[in-house]
Amino acid sequence: MISLNETHDASLTSWVNCANQSGTDFPIQNLPFAVFKTGTEPFRCGVAIGNQILDLKAISTLKPFEGKAAEALTACASETLNPFMDLGFEHWSAMRLSLSRALRAGSDLESQLKPCLIPMDKAEFALPCQIRDYTDFYSSIYHATAVGSLFRPDNPLLPNYKWVPIGYHGRASSIEVTGQSFHRPVGQTKAPDAEQPSFGPCKRLDYELEMGVFIGQGNTLGDAIPLQKTDQHIFGMCLLNDWSARDMQAWEYQPLGPFLAKSFASTISPWIVTLEALAPYRTEYQRPAADPKPLPYLSSDENSSLGALDIQLEVLLQTPAMKGSQTPVAQKQCMEKLSQSSFRHSYWTIGQMVAHHASNGCNLQSGDLLGTGTQSGPKPEEAGSLLELTKGGKQPLNLTNGEQRTFLQDGDTVVMRGWCEKEGAARIGFGEVAATLLPAKAAN
Repeated sequence: MISLNETHDASLTSWVNCANQSGTDFPIQNLPFAVFKTGTEPFRCGVAIGNQILDLKAISTLKPFEGKAAEALTACASETLNPFMDLGFEHWSAMRLSLSRALRAGSDLESQLKPCLIPMDKAEFALPCQIRDYTDFYSSIYHATAVGSLFRPDNPLLPNYKWVPIGYHGRASSIEVTGQSFHRPVGQTKAPDAEQPSFGPCKRLDYELEMGVFIGQGNTLGDAIPLQKTDQHIFGMCLLNDWSARDMQAWEYQPLGPFLAKSFASTISPWIVTLEALAPYRTEYQRPAADPKPLPYLSSDENSSLGALDIQLEVLLQTPAMKGSQTPVAQKQCMEKLSQSSFRHSYWTIGQMVAHHASNGCNLQSGDLLGTGTQSGPKPEEAGSLLELTKGGKQPLNLTNGEQRTFLQDGDTVVMRGWCEKEGAARIGFGEVAATLLPAKAAN
């Protein structure tokens, strides 16, 4: 597993002063990657430092690094992160170390790199890499139990849940970056008292609070990835809102699982926080003593002691009424917090998900995205979807402005945030992922 090194030193500060401010998502101990542009310039790779973006294409012309870091920087002079992700962990780590040293207070490179900083609020973001494939898992036992209880009260968990990381193959083409606006999907549904299904706009549109896991270096077709080596293949993580049309899903999901109820939109945050940056927040992987121990290919001492990640996650809602006639700044502050949980509650670790995905010889590729599935905690207020918070739509949420919600209404914006924080370590943030639901398109 990835170990702590000088880049994680909580006492490090940067000559980019905004990166030293309390509460920032992007201190020098983070250094996540994204793809951005300003104005009419082409998209390019960048690194977050405070509220600034270090333009990697611009600094590549300065040739400030040597060895593997120099090779990594050359790969980052691209419109996507895929060439960099393909290089593998040693290059990722060398790049992180060189960036850390270059951006620290007192660095000899300050005068050269300062002109390569771009204010984050001036940037437009794109997907950080070409997402070749998308797989969505079902790794929260609290979510699986809550949802299963709605449909199978006497047997909410299926027999395989505690043995195998459940997943399905999703749709990569409809994944977009934060700021996405999408139309309410239309599809086939069947009311419980109807004799036959009907076709029309979804009535039970929901969000799903997830983490996204980006594969870096892939594996050869036919070769598995051992659990002990998954860290070498996981580039980093982002926030993921995997939208769901619950009424469409209820009608179509048997016998082959999710289809059109999930393929219309998924939204991710722009920044990929590397697995190395998250090393201080690895924690013990826990499951009840009475539950079966994972099979050997999904079990190791390292995974048991440090396989989980303590990432705080929250969901906020902004309705059209909250936006009103306020200024954009005031609008951003006027949101209702719906829930907060932690990724440490996941029943399966990201290492187990990757190891299982490749256990049959499936060839993962750089840029492949794995969704963790909706992340819910043990308490009702830690639920990661409206389906859980409203007990299947039977108990509406009462918002502080007097509105109610069972499922999302047109014009609603959902914002998700994530961060890691503890004594003795620097706070690491993911930024946010936000998207807005538009009315269904009129039929032609």
